[in-house]
Amino acid sequence: MNRCAGWVSVVVAAGAMFAVDSAAADDTQGSRSTSTVRKFRFIYGATIQGLPAVSRARIWLPLARENQEQRIEIESIRIPASYQLLSERKYGNPVLYFESSPDAQGEIPFEICYRVERRELRIEHAEPIWSGDEQRFLTATQLEPADGSLTEKVFGAERPDGKIDQIARALYDSVNHRMKYDKPDGQPWGRGDARWACDSRFGNCTDFHSLFISLCRDRKIPAKFEIGFSLPTARSTEQVRSIAGYHCWAKFVSEGRWVPVDISEANKDPGMTEYYFGNLTADRISFTTGRDLELDPPPAAGPVSFLIYPYVEVQGRPHSKIAKSFGFQDLP
Repeated sequence: MNRCAGWVSVVVAAGAMFAVDSAAADDTQGSRSTSTVRKFRFIYGATIQGLPAVSRARIWLPLARENQEQRIEIESIRIPASYQLLSERKYGNPVLYFESSPDAQGEIPFEICYRVERRELRIEHAEPIWSGDEQRFLTATQLEPADGSLTEKVFGAERPDGKIDQIARALYDSVNHRMKYDKPDGQPWGRGDARWACDSRFGNCTDFHSLFISLCRDRKIPAKFEIGFSLPTARSTEQVRSIAGYHCWAKFVSEGRWVPVDISEANKDPGMTEYYFGNLTADRISFTTGRDLELDPPPAAGPVSFLIYPYVEVQGRPHSKIAKSFGFQDLP
């Protein structure tokens, strides 16, 4: 069943909008796909709940955009109000913004449907860096320090040396060996707090990669955070399948190109450790890049640590009661 059928309010080719440019649960991706290209429909849906009848919510949604690894077409946008397609100020992430009052049940539902062609990313085809990338991605963020303190904790006086790829591989291995992929109830995993991840030695994908990014920047290696969703490797065109939550990964600069790593997946599947240093499977879709995002118009609470789920404010305060409904369907 196509959940997008009959819901079209706007149909837009993504290429007409966006040019190619440089505490949650993440989904399990599993082993590497046997194909280097995957075509699928992706449904980004949610319902904001628990809203007072007289309230008005401000809502920011991330939009998937084309890059070297994926082609994106927006099939339909179903939003219960007029909306704006804007650009996040710090990294240029495309964002959909709208304001709306709730229905009689105190809810605001919405859904965006995409057609996606995602390619496996091999190290030899890594994207080139753009002007300004090196300085932009050497700068510390609120939860990713770059003051040398984490390198001191992880390595002491024996800091890795050599060529950039050799240093980055030592950092990749150190994070993989230091941490365990684990999401115990009641623990503050998922914030992407590099200091916490370094001390706790467990967490999800945001925790693994925030620590790696901080270690890279300590060594003056530009590194960036990317977030989206991963898909199970088993394929089926028969039905829409649900996705529990987001997945993220990182990239670092070597010889003028962005080299990808997926350390949390390597930690879950040690047989893929070599592969995930420099390569990414096609079983994913990326949405946004960077941390401490500067949304437009600005939220009352200030920059957003990262954006993958809807960000909602009501009366100037973040609102987190959201029923998420993410899904995908493989295409022939």
